[in-house]
Amino acid sequence: MGNDRLNLSSILLGSREHVGASRALAEFRTGRPVVIADSTETLLCLPVEGLNKDRLAAFRALAAPITPRLVLTSSRARSLGIDSDEPVAIELSDDVDSLSVLSLVAEKVGAENIPDFEYLPEPAGVVAAAAIDLVKLAQVLPAVLVADTDPAIASAFDPRIVTIEARAVARFRKEATKSLVIAGEAYVPLSSSLRTRFVVFHDALGDDSVAVIVGTPDLSKPVPVRIHSACLTGDVFGSRRCDCGDQLKLALARLQEAGGGIILYLAQEGRGVGLANKMRTYKLQDAGLDTVDANTTLGFDDDERDYAVAARMLQMLGATRVILLTNNPDKLNGIAQAGIEISGRMPLETPVNAHNRRYLTAKAARAGHQLDHVIAALAEPLKPVENAAPRAR
Repeated sequence: MGNDRLNLSSILLGSREHVGASRALAEFRTGRPVVIADSTETLLCLPVEGLNKDRLAAFRALAAPITPRLVLTSSRARSLGIDSDEPVAIELSDDVDSLSVLSLVAEKVGAENIPDFEYLPEPAGVVAAAAIDLVKLAQVLPAVLVADTDPAIASAFDPRIVTIEARAVARFRKEATKSLVIAGEAYVPLSSSLRTRFVVFHDALGDDSVAVIVGTPDLSKPVPVRIHSACLTGDVFGSRRCDCGDQLKLALARLQEAGGGIILYLAQEGRGVGLANKMRTYKLQDAGLDTVDANTTLGFDDDERDYAVAARMLQMLGATRVILLTNNPDKLNGIAQAGIEISGRMPLETPVNAHNRRYLTAKAARAGHQLDHVIAALAEPLKPVENAAPRAR
């Protein structure tokens, strides 16, 4: 009877690791602390997102007598002049306040409000690195406060604090792709008189991605496919700061001309950093950084996207050979490595304007996007920007 109950629980809940990681992700998204452990270390971890005076004081009290450390990604560490290829931890003295912590995490390097105090960064370790992975999955600021503890003390914490194994985070990320299911589908006529079928996929991370099937593509042949990351500002509101909306419209037209195809609309706003962090990178761009440096200064990789979900969606739809509509070599490589055969590439050349010129230039020159038309446009004089917001000094 006991084994039967255990099997039924596994069917309903999943593995203990999966349940723990899922709950820890929900805790981080709502700003609550989590205990993360492995065989050698146990850490009390708190996302920096939303940190204020009271939350910092409460964390210090919960961690006492241990002094908390701030864990930063290697990208953020390098932007602060710390040479590291892995997350680093900085011990926080008692006089460091919440504003100083947030400045260390997210302000442009050289800003007057970044605190100037002595600190000795050290490798953060495996458990803290797992906390960084988890906070990135939560798409909040990529930094955490941690404090060393031990299992006996951790078990005496408030029982509402979730405890998970560090290895569960990496496994949860991989299993999220396998968890993909079709949640719903329906035919949707578009304003261009185009008939499409929307197929909505749901995964264990709580994200919804959509396959927009245009016309009636022949799945026995290479299928034209556009892998498109969600962009609220460009796709919905027509922002001229990027080329996302233009690429989406052009892709729809190209697929209609081709007699059918698929657009995969992925929940990967801001190259995988999330909408709030995308706005933060925009603020850094307004202060003079390009799109690549803005992401890394905030502590992210230049591109945080994973195309395994896109490949799984294609496999579930029966499209295993594709002609990819893209300018991004990383998409070609990511899809191919995930088991989809690339039969060709179709470029998407969208208009260059005064607002997106610098953004597209960085994508071509620094991110390797195949944008020959942008390179050609650089030889043309830049027209004045109408109603532009003043550049931060």
